Amino acid sequence: MKLFNILFFYFAMSSMAMAAPGAHGPNGEHLDAPGGHVHSDAGPRIETFTEAFELVGHLQGEELSILIDRYATNEPVLNGKLEVEFNGMKALAKFHADHGDYAVDDAKFLEALAKPGKHSLVFTLAAGEESDLLEGTMEVKSSDAEKGHAHDDEHDHAFSLNPWVIGAVIPSALLLGLAIVMMRRKPKAGK
Repeated sequence: MKLFNILFFYFAMSSMAMAAPGAHGPNGEHLDAPGGHVHSDAGPRIETFTEAFELVGHLQGEELSILIDRYATNEPVLNGKLEVEFNGMKALAKFHADHGDYAVDDAKFLEALAKPGKHSLVFTLAAGEESDLLEGTMEVKSSDAEKGHAHDDEHDHAFSLNPWVIGAVIPSALLLGLAIVMMRRKPKAGK
């Protein structure tokens, strides 16, 4: 029974270490992005928020992909109207119901945005009866610009071991193996 308690405690503590939906970081930032498939090498990123909404955008491939949710509840904002402004250029973002994101695919807009530097963006959101302006800065490094809009097949097909995988899965597997060995041991006679 002691082994069961140790295993239960270990798995309870390790599951609390993972960010759950709606989780906030130490500075109050929201940690979960819908889709959860965003990698740290996904390209330039922008995050901004107001009292009502928060926005996370990624410049990758042939589009600027944008996720928006309500700041207080993390409820996704779907089917809204989103316009993005950068250096006097404006582009409408199309809503993709299959991914729950908005995407800008205007070639001239993306070409200007992909140049190295810090770029100030203004997002105008209309969602039902609500509207809001969200402003933020996206930094594009020269290494991101060199990649351009080329699709990086190496990252699409390679299995990536994130540090949390190494820190959680491997010890869990070892602990599970230890538990199986201990459960199969027969008690010694006389006890």
